[in-house]
Parts: sequence; structure tokens; C-alpha cells
Amino acid sequence: MATIHLQDLKFFAHHGCFDEERVIGTYFLVDVELTVERCPALYSDRLEDAIDYAEVYKHIADEMEKASRLLEHVAGRILRCLLSVYALESCKVVVSKLSPALGGEVGKASITLTEKDLTDE
Repeated sequence: MATIHLQDLKFFAHHGCFDEERVIGTYFLVDVELTVERCPALYSDRLEDAIDYAEVYKHIADEMEKASRLLEHVAGRILRCLLSVYALESCKVVVSKLSPALGGEVGKASITLTEKDLTDE
């Protein structure tokens, strides 16, 4: 098994509960862990035998462009997208909002979701 980690992917997006947040926008960080059962690139050194990190980034960027009220919704969309595109053993998505408006100084607020959090809804 191999686990790919992409960390601190930074996006400017328009997610938030308040109308102002969705108009003004702010910065978000995304971390993902993708675990695959087999890793043929370990032997072949060929990109076509691996998950293309740039392609993963593009999928995440596409989901970050769609405004949502909740971090849970954003993380869920990213998780479902990655699981639908790649044959993964497991997937973990962390979405963090930098400097959230919580009534005081806060560095970030985050949500973590894995494939175990998905239901048949």
C-alpha cells in the first residue's frame, strides 16, 4: 500500500455561513491523504502507473470554486469526488478556514472527513 499526502493546498474561496463571507471570500487550506492498494510506479517510474498529483489538485480546485455555507459540505464534495475518480483504499480530507469569524482571534477552523463518514443518502 502507498499513501499520498498533499498538504497546505491554499485556495481563495467564497464559503461561509454569513452572506458577507460568500461575497468577500477568504483563504482556505486543504490536506488530503489518498491510500492505494498497489503502487506500480514504485517499480516502473512512470507517471501513468501513479496517481497524478496535479490532477488531484485540479479536482480539489474545481470543488473549492463552488460556494458552500459549511466546511463539512466542501470537504464532503472533495471526498466524494476523489473516491469517484480514483480506486482508493482510503481517503482523508481536511478543509481549514483561515482566520474564521468566531468572535475572537482564531488561526483556523477545520473539518476532517474520511470515506467512513459517507452514508448511502
